[in-house]
Amino acid sequence: QVQLVESGGGLVQAGGSLRLSCTASGRSFYTMGWFRQAPGKEREFVGAISRSTGNTYYADSVKGRFTISRDNAKNPVYLQMNNLKPDDTAVYYCAASIFSYSTSSAGYAYWGQGTQVTVSS
Repeated sequence: QVQLVESGGGLVQAGGSLRLSCTASGRSFYTMGWFRQAPGKEREFVGAISRSTGNTYYADSVKGRFTISRDNAKNPVYLQMNNLKPDDTAVYYCAASIFSYSTSSAGYAYWGQGTQVTVSS
């Protein structure tokens, strides 16, 4: 049974940092992605990492502030978020795919339960 479990969300002031982690079990994946969804908005791509090569991809809105990493080709995958802004407030989801990275949520078959990130001004 495939499971993705996120952790690390919370409340932080603007300008602060948080690190999310995602642990996958049940099978191997080619790409791990992060998405977020704010109230009343569609789920949007944040970034992704190739588990084998370590290549990373980011949305323009987080480039230079967020970093995705992994210790090795296995678990876990991290999302380091620096210089957080109130607009970053959302539920953050870890996603996994057996294919190369996509910015569309349709490109990921497996999802975690989500973790809340709230940035106060």
